[in-house]
Amino acid sequence: MSAGELIQYSNFTPVHDSTSLDQSTTTATGTSTSTTSAPTSTGTSTAGLAVVAAAAGKKYFGSATDNSELTDTAYVAGLSNISDFKQLTPGNSMKWDATEPTRGTFTFTNGDTIVALAQKNGQLVRGMRFIFSDNYLRLKLLQKGHNCVWHNQLPSWVSSGGFDNATLTSIVSNHCGTLVGHYKGQIWDVINEPFNDDGTWRSSVFYNTMGTSYVTVALQAARAADPDAKLYINDYNIDGTGAKSTAMVNLVTSLKAAGVPIDGIGVQAHLIVGSVPSTIQANLEQFVALGVEVAITELDIRMTLPVTDALLAQQKKDYQTVIGACKAVSGCVGVTIWDYTDKYSWVPSTFSGQGAALPWDENLTKKPAYDGIVAGFTS
Repeated sequence: MSAGELIQYSNFTPVHDSTSLDQSTTTATGTSTSTTSAPTSTGTSTAGLAVVAAAAGKKYFGSATDNSELTDTAYVAGLSNISDFKQLTPGNSMKWDATEPTRGTFTFTNGDTIVALAQKNGQLVRGMRFIFSDNYLRLKLLQKGHNCVWHNQLPSWVSSGGFDNATLTSIVSNHCGTLVGHYKGQIWDVINEPFNDDGTWRSSVFYNTMGTSYVTVALQAARAADPDAKLYINDYNIDGTGAKSTAMVNLVTSLKAAGVPIDGIGVQAHLIVGSVPSTIQANLEQFVALGVEVAITELDIRMTLPVTDALLAQQKKDYQTVIGACKAVSGCVGVTIWDYTDKYSWVPSTFSGQGAALPWDENLTKKPAYDGIVAGFTS
């Protein structure tokens, strides 16, 4: 897809590509729509992705997931392997349409289900896209909230409510405060995808009504609800340097100068095999230099099908490159892949003829990409 196109994801949680699309939606990953053939080569490492991440000084390695996938017992067994995954991100169950479908009426059942799974396993939870708060608490549950304010997956009462500035300000503040307050002690994507690829502000009901103040309102409400939460701004196509990354630098700089709480930048990293930005490490470094932490929040690296050994080998190198960049930057605190298996990837239903983006195939078999992640943390 060309940059600037809006894509509604129909298969997984977040939707964004880091090289060539304006992905802005995120849906559940419950059914397999992939058209990939079984890989001809596999991963061989048994090191454990979370184990090598911790040894490299990172706070977590994790996976996104969604409620519809939790009936798949084999999948859940892999997701619950804390040697590979020490953190979970709910793909959709903490978004606005799922948590406040009617004004003032909040529902947390699906989000609570994923939190309960993580607690049972001794995993962290990174809540997805809400306006977002991230917190790392040693061996306690760490959840990432995804997300508080996003231009997609809004109930119609928000997107078509016709509210004035003052009313929408109150609505945003209440939503973010209630959501973060319910899931305290977590990492939150408070703001999700505020920019267009050219670095201009994205048109949304929030920006069109409140201007840029919606960012401040959401962050302040999240901090008031939980002073210990880690508050992030999350976006795609900010993997390498460029106009969009510069816009993020300028926003975070202005927020810090104004005393607005901001703790981190989420780099989604929806990438394409053979096209990982050469400036990814330099870009992470410029974000950290602002006085915030960074995290790779939605990593996957898709290819044009059919799968070949050559593509799998390049994908392994690309995963190693991304992970190596995070390892090299001390302020890059962790990595989350956008689900762990091609069985539940959002890619095939969004990009015709593309897929096989994750480190496990549809049969839950490790791919060479797994070894690339291990190499990125250990080399």
